[in-house]
Amino acid sequence: MWDAAREHGAYRMSTRGRTLAQEGFIHCSTRAQLPSVAAFLYGSYEGPDELVVLVVDPARLDVPVKYEAPEPGAEKFPHVYGPIPVDAVVRVEPWR
Repeated sequence: MWDAAREHGAYRMSTRGRTLAQEGFIHCSTRAQLPSVAAFLYGSYEGPDELVVLVVDPARLDVPVKYEAPEPGAEKFPHVYGPIPVDAVVRVEPWR
């Protein structure tokens, strides 16, 4: 998916199997949230592509980032309300 995003200039996947257009925002996580989110969404991943972590600089986004909880009182996660331009991705790290 990252290779396709680089080709098209922006990342538009929201979460596993869902696009930005379908979801309305791109699900993200903080560094501290990453292990549990990755285990939940990608623990059984056996796709053809290697999983990578996209490190995004929010200052390089021209769309809103909102920290929202999936339900009242739950932990808040960052949601990006638009495509993530490839130049906002400051680092790409392999995920084990």
